Amino acid sequence: MAITAINIASATGTNWLKEAQQAIADAASPGGLLGSLQDATAANPGSIKTFLAKSQNNMYAFAQISQSSQSAAGALAAQMSDAANQKLRAERVALAQKMNPQQTNYDTPAELDPVIYFEDGGSFDTSSNILTMADGKQFDTTTGLPYHDPNTIISMANGAYLDTKNNILTMSDGTQMDTITGLKITV
Repeated sequence: MAITAINIASATGTNWLKEAQQAIADAASPGGLLGSLQDATAANPGSIKTFLAKSQNNMYAFAQISQSSQSAAGALAAQMSDAANQKLRAERVALAQKMNPQQTNYDTPAELDPVIYFEDGGSFDTSSNILTMADGKQFDTTTGLPYHDPNTIISMANGAYLDTKNNILTMSDGTQMDTITGLKITV
């Protein structure tokens, strides 16, 4: 006949004897409510005073447990409330910053003078981009072409036009004539 192995269900399997002796000693003098009730049994008459004292100690222990639980629950609720308030405050600050970005001072860029005058007598009109040379010729600085005031130009049906300010007739082929002298203008 073979001997089967015994599984010792102890956290310290090598120290099982000591644990067994401690369990027997604890069972002999139970504490808590069971100890109080055991003190008041018929086997130990006249120990009502001990029973009441242990009952009072147990009551204090239960009150302490209840108070500690209540304090811990209150502290936890306060921590959670504080964390929620901090999160809400941070979200509101972030939203306010997003909706109302920090204002910076804005200086309007320096604008050019409406007309810039040159030493040779020419000028530049910065609002209409017209360059006027000292001899009176005008150029559109955007296109680079000679400028003719539209109020002084009479357009003809064949593509020719008359500059009434300078009295110059420009034919459709580009030939220019002085309308006062009738002479052809050569460049």
